[in-house]
Amino acid sequence: MQLFGGLEGRVEKLEAENAHLFNVTNILAKRLAELEKFLDGQSLVASVPEPVAKPVVKADPKPVKKEESDDDDDFNFGDDDEEEEEKGETEMQKMKRLAAEKKAAEAAKKPKKVTVLKSNVVLDVKPWDDETDLGLMEKAVRSIVMDGLVWGDSKLVEIGFGIKKLRISTCIVDELVGLYDLEDKIQEHEDFVQSVDIVSHNKI
Repeated sequence: MQLFGGLEGRVEKLEAENAHLFNVTNILAKRLAELEKFLDGQSLVASVPEPVAKPVVKADPKPVKKEESDDDDDFNFGDDDEEEEEKGETEMQKMKRLAAEKKAAEAAKKPKKVTVLKSNVVLDVKPWDDETDLGLMEKAVRSIVMDGLVWGDSKLVEIGFGIKKLRISTCIVDELVGLYDLEDKIQEHEDFVQSVDIVSHNKI
């Protein structure tokens, strides 16, 4: 029985020292043979030969696998909790993402407030002389059409020597109407217009 106990301790020691399954099997076979002789009433003539001192061998895969399996069971039990937590976090992130997408979609549906910059501009349109038909000149000026251009009130202002000029107001969208472009278009009516001056330019 002492020998069997030594065998049990030897197996545990071999497990701790990561012995190869092949070497462990050989040692067990030898000890089992001697144990059978002992049980049959035969005495041991010589002690069991010791294996190579401290062999560097791999562990028995079966018992090690069993222990690792037990450890893995405990570890996997913890992993289930972690996976559930991760799953809960993923669901939370999904809810946040869906809420953000819904908010973005609602914001996209709302009409965006666009700021349109406008200006009030007063122009002086001078004729060539006192014989210029100012009525036709004003009609020619008002015939100019541009996106963002709205003509306003007008009046005739005395220059001198019986010559008058046309002072006309307009409202323009700054992004659409350029003042220099507007002046060029007015001066294209060269039969009536000598020059154009900007009297005032005020942002609305």
